[in-house]
Formats: sequence, C-alpha cells, structure tokens
Amino acid sequence: MTGTMSKSQIQKIFSQNEAYLSLIIVAYSILVTSLNPSFLSFENLLDLGKSSASMGIMAIGVFIVLLSGGIDMSFTAIAISGQYIAANVLIASGVDNIYFAFLISCIVGLGLGAINGLIISYFKIPTFIVTLGTLNVFHGILLTVVGTKAVNSAQLPDCFKKFGATNVFALVKPEGGSYGLSIFTVIFIAIALLTWFILTYTQLGRGIYAIGGDMEAAKRAGLNIFNIQFFIYCYVGILAGIAGVLHVSLIRYSNPTYLVGSELSVIAPVVLGGTRITGGSGTIIGTLLGVAMITLLNKSLILIGLSSFWQEFFTGIIVAISVSLSSYQIRKNMMI
Repeated sequence: MTGTMSKSQIQKIFSQNEAYLSLIIVAYSILVTSLNPSFLSFENLLDLGKSSASMGIMAIGVFIVLLSGGIDMSFTAIAISGQYIAANVLIASGVDNIYFAFLISCIVGLGLGAINGLIISYFKIPTFIVTLGTLNVFHGILLTVVGTKAVNSAQLPDCFKKFGATNVFALVKPEGGSYGLSIFTVIFIAIALLTWFILTYTQLGRGIYAIGGDMEAAKRAGLNIFNIQFFIYCYVGILAGIAGVLHVSLIRYSNPTYLVGSELSVIAPVVLGGTRITGGSGTIIGTLLGVAMITLLNKSLILIGLSSFWQEFFTGIIVAISVSLSSYQIRKNMMI
C-alpha cells in the first residue's frame, strides 16, 4: 500500500454521479461568484439552505418513490392541502401554535399518502397513473370543500411568521441587522439523515431498493410488497405535510393554487442527483447535491435578472439530459 491513490481508484471515485455533480456545483459557484462576489457569502449560503428546505424535503420523498420503481405526481397537492387546511383550522379555532399546524398538516399528508399507497398496493395500478389522478382529485377536493380564498400575511396566524424567522443561531451584520442558521435547514438535514438511516440500516430500506431493482425477485425473496409500498407513500405524505408548513412559513402566505404545477422542479434535482427513473439505484447524497444545484441555478438566474420562464426552461433541459444519461448508462450496463 502507498500513500497515493492508484489510477483505478481515482477512476472509480469519479465514475460516481455524485462526484461529477460536486465538480459541476463547485465550477458553477466559482463562475457565478466571479460575476457577483457576494453570491457565496456566508449569509447567502445560509439563505440558500433555508430557501431550498421545502423543495428539498419534497425531493427526498420523490427520491424514495423513484428508488422503489414508482413515480409520485401528487406530492404538491398533498403539500398544499396540508398547509392550507392547517392554516384555516388555526384561524377558525383561534389556536396559534406551530406544533399544532405541523400536526394537522402531517395528518392530512399521512391520510392522502395512505390513499395513494392503498390504491397502488392493492389494485396494482401503475404509480404514475394513480398519482396523476390523485393529484387532480386531492387538489379539486381542496378547492371545492375547503375553499379557494388565499390566506394573506395579515390573516395568517403569527406562529407561521415567527417560525419562518426562527434561527438556531444568529450573527450580527456590521451594517446592522442579523442573519443565521434557519430552523428550516436543520429540519431538512434531520429528515435527510433519517431517510438515509432507514435506507441504509433497516430491512425496510433494503426492501425499497429491492422492489425498485426487481419487483418479481423481491416477491420471490419473501418481501411484503404491500407493506413496503404502503410505507413509502405514507412517508412521502408526511414529508409533503412538513414541506407545506415550511413553504407557508417562508412566504407568509397560503394560497391553495400554489405548488401544484411545480412537480418537475422537485423531480429535477432527484434525477439530476443520479436516481434512476427505473428504480433500484440512487443515493440521498445525490439528491441533496441535485437540490443544491437546482437552488444555485435558480438563485443565480434571479441574480442576473432572468424571469421564471427561463428557470422552467433550464429545469426542463436538466431533466431531459439527466434522464437521457441515465437511460444510456442502463443500456451500457446491460451490454457488459
């Protein structure tokens, strides 16, 4: 053994999607910082973590579904349903408590996720078809039964606004004011670690990888497919409920028409992070790097004055390229 790495070891490391994506993030950050030196300031980095938390948590949910060989299109409808119902319940009851808001939103998310899980597991219907249908059903019921009126900042319970401004620690700026590590970022990291632990160290996590790799082989191995799929969609529902509360706390506004239609923006970082759309392959680290890349891209486009239409354009391009590369890699592996 020597202190230096062999050529084969270096090639093995840089054959990983995460390594390539890390290099791209570093290179892109250097490029943007050369145009605007304040872009990668400590304050801005903390803000990037806060602003990416809601999308990142939903992306973790999408990651688990893709890993299992499925695809979920309903997570935005679940997120907006949870946060909008929570906001209206708090207003109607007069209870101004963020923990109560999280509880309501997560219960809504769990319930809607369980509906997805039951339909997919029991009726064996393709996940894309089921969740595309429930996306419209969930959102339609929300607008019809709960209402279409937005809750503005003045009407929104104070607990949302206070929670959105909560920092784990704060630093004072020389020119006045302060900034710090948002509680949003801590929640995002905690959920990422929990998901990593489930996938890495539990039988359930190994089952998720197994059914994504080969459903029939997983059945022959004696895995309970129903329980695994049901857990996946319940877990995704809870994550969507949490993300919904973070979203309304960030923008201080609850509109039942928000989020729905932004599914591609959440799927993009997952496929960019190397998770195969066919299932069975992907890492939580790759997903986090994908979230970082998409967040950097969106923030830098805003910085140089490009509209949201360009953000959608580049997001679509990223998804198309990522899926194409993933498909090419699958075909290449099959030929070996």
